[in-house]
Amino acid sequence: MGHMHIVPKRRNTQPKPTVTRLRAIVSGSIGNLVEWYDWYAYSAFSIYFAPIFFPESNATAQLLNTAGIFAVGFLMRPIGGWIFGSLADKAGRKFSMTLSVLLMSFGSLLIALTPSYQSIGLFAPILLLVARLLQGLSVGGEYGTSATYLSEMATADKRGFYSSFQYVTLIGGQLIALGIQLIMQKLLLSEEQMSDWGWRLPFIIGAALSLVALYLRSHMAETDAFQSTAEIADKKVKRRSGSVAELLKHPKALIIVFGLTLGGTVAFYTYSTYMQKYLINSVGFSKVQSTVITFSSLLLFALLQPLFGSLSDKIGRKPLLIAFGILGTLFTVPMLTRLGQLDSATDSWIAFFILMLALIIVSGYTSINAVVKAELFPTNIRALGVGLPYSLTVAIFGGTCEYVALWFKHIDQEELFFYYVTGCIFVSLLVYLFMRDTRKASSFH
Repeated sequence: MGHMHIVPKRRNTQPKPTVTRLRAIVSGSIGNLVEWYDWYAYSAFSIYFAPIFFPESNATAQLLNTAGIFAVGFLMRPIGGWIFGSLADKAGRKFSMTLSVLLMSFGSLLIALTPSYQSIGLFAPILLLVARLLQGLSVGGEYGTSATYLSEMATADKRGFYSSFQYVTLIGGQLIALGIQLIMQKLLLSEEQMSDWGWRLPFIIGAALSLVALYLRSHMAETDAFQSTAEIADKKVKRRSGSVAELLKHPKALIIVFGLTLGGTVAFYTYSTYMQKYLINSVGFSKVQSTVITFSSLLLFALLQPLFGSLSDKIGRKPLLIAFGILGTLFTVPMLTRLGQLDSATDSWIAFFILMLALIIVSGYTSINAVVKAELFPTNIRALGVGLPYSLTVAIFGGTCEYVALWFKHIDQEELFFYYVTGCIFVSLLVYLFMRDTRKASSFH
């Protein structure tokens, strides 16, 4: 019996066949795509469902509206990073990823089926708040675990390439939400139908897609790195796996994750989510023009990620991060200033090219940030080490990026926001300059 038990274990220590790897990458990535689609669908369609859940006449409901939409999602992400990162390090990457996509599915279904304020009163916004709590937990847990899974599934020489698919699917989720909204607005439904019941459809689609992702994830392979650690670990080591106490034994890696993420997350949110509003409010483009410009540039941005990831496998991670740091520090102010001077009637192509240039620079961070973080931590603490400090930094700086920008605009000092973004990227540049190249000094064995 004992011998029969050992044989499959031995086989697992051999490199996984390419087909198994590709299936694992697809399963991990599709789950990621669905999670981010669900997350962004909330932002995209909130303009339609806000009045249904938050009638203006009720002050309590208005407060819940503010808390629910602006704070809760991002506040829950570090908690999700902690819970699911811990689970992934203790019980396995596959278990944690399957659970997170199930939670997202439940959150989407809850939004799709919650009756209006008119029907059930205060319970309507409370249920919406609960759904957003679940989504925030889920997406907070998704990043660290899927970054760990994708990097552990890859061979050493293709780790940057495989891991880059995390941002392909993250941006892809945003594009699908935006695409579905455009199709519904332009081709399928009137404004009245969208506000009445149409906004529920994307959440039903999201819940259905989550079930597909759940099926794929429940059939995917566990990583060799986790399996080999689980086999040799004694009880004391297992207890410590995925614990905050164990994580705090790696203070240098934690500081690097904070510093690494700071400039990258601010730049990413500036050019991916705030840009649509900036093009409308500050430059004067119409909503349709702005959507087309941001959609096209984000599509190309997604396609760039594997190219940059592959490049990092050849020349190292550090040159790409330093290139992002230097170019971001030098060109953020000129690019955003030039965008603000454009004529919305004639300059939509110029806006697209400036935004594309900005996203090419940001790709030096987005394409490889997941693998760099995964390479900083040992297997027994990797998912928590990647997920928790990242989601904290994103909650503090990425999540507030739009509000900082709008606040500067409100006090008529919009250009100060450009310097704020530059300052954040410069802080990250200092980290990039002094850290080791994780491709050469990886914690993967």
